[in-house]
Amino acid sequence: MTKKIDIQRLTRALKRAGAASLCAAAALGTTPLAAHAAAPHNANDAALIARGEYLARAGDCIACHSANAGKPFAGGLKFDTPIGAIYSTNITPERGTGIGAWNFAQFDRAVRAGVKPNGDTLYPAMPYPSYARLSEDDMHALYAYFSQGVAPVKQANRPVDIVWPLSMRWPLGIWRHLFAPEPVSFDAKRYADPVIARGAYLVQGLGHCGACHTPRAATMQERALSDLDGSAFLAGGATIDGWTPSSLRGNPRTGIGAWSEAHLVQFLKTGRTQHSAAFGGMTDVVQHSMQHMNDADLTTMARYLKTLPSTDPKEAPYVYDDTAAHALRSGDATAPGAAVYRDNCTACHRSDGHGYNRVFPALSGNPVVQGKDATSLIHVLLTGSTLEGTKTAPSSFTMPAFGWRLNDQEVADVTNFVRNSWGNTGSTVSSTDVARVRKTVTVHTPEMPRGAALSH
Repeated sequence: MTKKIDIQRLTRALKRAGAASLCAAAALGTTPLAAHAAAPHNANDAALIARGEYLARAGDCIACHSANAGKPFAGGLKFDTPIGAIYSTNITPERGTGIGAWNFAQFDRAVRAGVKPNGDTLYPAMPYPSYARLSEDDMHALYAYFSQGVAPVKQANRPVDIVWPLSMRWPLGIWRHLFAPEPVSFDAKRYADPVIARGAYLVQGLGHCGACHTPRAATMQERALSDLDGSAFLAGGATIDGWTPSSLRGNPRTGIGAWSEAHLVQFLKTGRTQHSAAFGGMTDVVQHSMQHMNDADLTTMARYLKTLPSTDPKEAPYVYDDTAAHALRSGDATAPGAAVYRDNCTACHRSDGHGYNRVFPALSGNPVVQGKDATSLIHVLLTGSTLEGTKTAPSSFTMPAFGWRLNDQEVADVTNFVRNSWGNTGSTVSSTDVARVRKTVTVHTPEMPRGAALSH
């Protein structure tokens, strides 16, 4: 359950954070985690290490702890935050710069409680509020894998690019005590169906889906850590790196209410389905994590997600409208944005907006297209996107960037056309909205042939 702020809790948090910063070594020995932590069941057991590797895949650890072109798990990936940049850490078993010198209790405390061996609180870019519910058995398997199944890499961690006093760690301790749950193994008894319980464990815990797909409060904690905390859970997150995570709840237009369980499994496994395609950070999740999970676990996740009701009982189901398709086919492109769509989009997404199943995503009925926040749609229009191949869907498809040759008004017009054609309903965006997104992304202009020039 999420924590509520009151004066008494704040006072306790201040005292505890202060004590932790002054007595870090003692804090490790007195933590509740240390009391029941023990050595791995059998760190040399190949089966345990293999299970830990599977769990690390499910948790998508490699995506955050590996820099572009860097060694696996050696850290160095940059995360831009409102107060400056932080970098992921080296979690290979190298003793000097990685976590090779950590015992199980220290590893467990860092992952589930967000506290380093020296007592410092980790930045919540590390989703320890979600990992807090991991079971001890899974933690032992993860420890076995990271201590013996990962190649050690000697690479020092990069310091944060945050100016003092914002770089001080002790406020993170207060935040952790106020908002992060105590590490307690997931209680499957809260769900009557064991299949749904397994899915809830993976979605809420190891998969940490809420870290992106749940809205956050002004104090940056997730508004809900599970469906038992309220309807905010997985209702759609804030924009991250120019992409807006969509709702994973049963909203019929803006969520996954129209998706079947089989469609969800297909999407998690391949990043593509008849309804939509992965984009932004979700492409990394599919590449590094979901495609490596077994079908049984993906099915449990999909079944659990399908239990989450809509957050808006007034949101009407999507109904296709062929007015725009008829106009385009008859040569009528007088509607704002229609000519831009005809000239740039119809070859792949078709005049009827249906696209090509599992190749070029449908725009008609697409929840991302109809979402309240059009940032992702504007972003992909400006910069393009690549849907990488997976083991079971090996073909790779790329949408080209249009931001180098479409101005802000043209992008706004085609965005509005797509969001309000074929039965879609979406709020209107302006050229100012497009300009705001353009400032946050990188638009590459291709090399022009000799003698060619842009018209504007």
